[in-house]
Amino acid sequence: MKYIGFLVVLALTVALAVAVSKPFGAIPPMAPLLDPYHGFWQNSFSEDRLADETLELTGLSAEVKVVYDENLIPHIFADNQADLYRAQGYITAKHRLWQMEFQTMAAAGRISEIVGPLAIDLDRMTRRKGLSFGAEEGMKFIQENDPDSYLLLQAYADGVNQYIDQLSGARLPVEYKILNYRPEHWSAFKSILLLKYMTDMLVGDRDLEYSNLRKILGEVMLDKLYPEYPVGVDPIIEKGHKWSFNPLPVTRPDSVAYPDDQLVINPLPQPEDGTGSNNWAVSGSKTKSGKPILANDPHLSLNLPSLWYSMQLTTPDHSAKGATLPGALGVISGFNHNIAWGVTNATRDTRDWYKITFQDQTRKAFRYGEKWEQTTFRIEEIKVKGEPDFLDTVVYTHYGPVVYDRTFNFNRQDVNFALKWNVHEGSNEQKTFLMLNTAKNHDDYNAALDNYTAPAQNFVFASKEGDIAMRIQGKFPLKWKGQGKFFMDGADPRMEWQGYIPNEHNASTLNPARGFVSSANQHPTDSTYPYYVFDNSFEFYRNRRLNAKLSEMSNITIEDMQALQIDDYYLHAAEALPTMIGFLGSAFENDQEAKKYIALLKEWDFYADPNQKAPTIFYLWWKKTYSQIWKELSENKAPIVLPSYYQTVLFMKNESEGELFDMKSTAEVETADSHVKQGFKDMLLDMKKWEAEEGDFSWANYKKTSIQHLVPQFKSFSVENVYTGGGSGMLNATSSRAGASWRMVVELGDEVKAFGIYPGGQSGNPGSKFYSNFIQKWAVGEYLKYDLRTLDQSEGVLFQTILY
Repeated sequence: MKYIGFLVVLALTVALAVAVSKPFGAIPPMAPLLDPYHGFWQNSFSEDRLADETLELTGLSAEVKVVYDENLIPHIFADNQADLYRAQGYITAKHRLWQMEFQTMAAAGRISEIVGPLAIDLDRMTRRKGLSFGAEEGMKFIQENDPDSYLLLQAYADGVNQYIDQLSGARLPVEYKILNYRPEHWSAFKSILLLKYMTDMLVGDRDLEYSNLRKILGEVMLDKLYPEYPVGVDPIIEKGHKWSFNPLPVTRPDSVAYPDDQLVINPLPQPEDGTGSNNWAVSGSKTKSGKPILANDPHLSLNLPSLWYSMQLTTPDHSAKGATLPGALGVISGFNHNIAWGVTNATRDTRDWYKITFQDQTRKAFRYGEKWEQTTFRIEEIKVKGEPDFLDTVVYTHYGPVVYDRTFNFNRQDVNFALKWNVHEGSNEQKTFLMLNTAKNHDDYNAALDNYTAPAQNFVFASKEGDIAMRIQGKFPLKWKGQGKFFMDGADPRMEWQGYIPNEHNASTLNPARGFVSSANQHPTDSTYPYYVFDNSFEFYRNRRLNAKLSEMSNITIEDMQALQIDDYYLHAAEALPTMIGFLGSAFENDQEAKKYIALLKEWDFYADPNQKAPTIFYLWWKKTYSQIWKELSENKAPIVLPSYYQTVLFMKNESEGELFDMKSTAEVETADSHVKQGFKDMLLDMKKWEAEEGDFSWANYKKTSIQHLVPQFKSFSVENVYTGGGSGMLNATSSRAGASWRMVVELGDEVKAFGIYPGGQSGNPGSKFYSNFIQKWAVGEYLKYDLRTLDQSEGVLFQTILY
């Protein structure tokens, strides 16, 4: 009997061993994960326990020294650029390998390899947009036109791969263990693809939505609700700027016929709400020190590991420091001994859609003018974890890939749309940043920017020589007025782009009389700029607040610029709330709860500090009112966009009894005050529920800013409910899931003074104390000192690594 019991226990043990060694669907095998010598336990270490070390790195021409400061920021000292970027690749991989690879797998449409069939549609969409195709074209362009940059890309990849090759199973980043896969080798192609991925994150278009609005509203009402240059535009390049070039001629067709379909298609993902940025530079005439000061804070989704990785990169010829992008070479937003630079998204329409009419079901040719033009086919082989490969045939026209067709995301057999996007053309954005890292003056800055195509950015500049500048740089299509705003007919050659705006005609300014340059994702210029400019997402609040503050300030210090980066004045509320309260009148004078909220709003100073309660009330009231005003328009089944908050407030103030407020589906005649009162009632219901369930409705508790892991399901690797103020439309644009991904302030004097911070930490390992240690400082507006280090400095050194 005892042998039977033993055999039963043995059988159960074997069964359990087999079970934990095999995956269950998306769940990885548990045995390797729980292995005390190789599993996740081995990731519970912190880099502050590391000691000085000497490591062999093949391919170096001389010894490279890496000094880590107390914040785990590496300072790499190399004798030449090839050694520098080989070491950068190695060190970045050491701390951010999983992040680098995961982001490039997402960019290549390869997430199904990791998570299975759940991601097939996502991968198909990514591939149909042509990001990998664009990266392939970019690699060919660099190989043919800039072999020196290509060699540096290869050196970086070699550094990454040497780290991967010596990586033990125990030190494998925990995400690989949980998701049950291993890293593959890096390549120059992946670095190029990563920059294309950033373009995809930052570039949007609303051609589909505007095409539907044109059919729903007609062009007269469309222009009224969505003016291209609203009253009060405060552009990036100062108003009245004189353009010193003769513009290229653009020929508009005598008649333009747009496809007349009202289209119910799932639009491409757009940049996330709150994705914006601020940058500015003030001249020495406005600063206390007499030296220029530059500031940059790009606002993006808040994720862990952080998007940015801080580094100093030094050779005998230059020393650059700031925010790097793991997987790309050099510093992206930063400074050296001579200049500082930073970026914001330029939000220009560089993506257009063309309706394609195929000759027949084979799709081998499409109508173009009086002929049939040949297409090509690209077979996308999507590997799927646990299932056979998925094959997707993507048709390419000379415009670009046919994204929507009978096989994907559309229920009509007769309508196909191709995407034309400058990301599909050969370019070398990497060279821009390599050149900025070593630039010495304004001429060098301009030469670096000449290589830059996408995503379009507003590049701010300041130099030790005293210059400040702003240039809006990208490869911008030459279009006639209105072109690209709606879907176009790909059979009509007149719909083609007519070339590109020359670099020297891109809007820029140097040392303007007002003493500062600035950008906050608003209109690039006033209406005198001779080329057509359009985008649906131009900012109307942050830019005006920023320019108003910079105009009035004098004797500016670094501390003043830091305070401005976390300024949470709610300009939208300041402009809308008095009108809204006026519309309420005495309608709620007998409602005690309503009176409580109204009193808070009337006492409010319009700052969205984390402990304030009025921002929550206004935010909810506005959202309810806005939804009520545009209720009928939003009920269309076809995708559309609604008028901007800014334009809606102008209508409330100037046309409160206008027909646009009247709802055609009711017998009553609604005016602006009708919607404001209904919005207030709806807000009261929401607040009653919130107070019953949550209690505290202070702004920080309501918006619940969260910094999520790149895999949102990994909640234990995320940081939730960060206590901080700000919000969309404010300079401190910290909303629930977006905010300043990097803040930097630099004063360019004989000795450069620099400060920076980002919401995360240097380590990509959730078990490290350096994974999220910057977050609390970032949340309250504190900074780290970012001065350039020399190799002989001993203070603040955590440990050193010598690569030979």
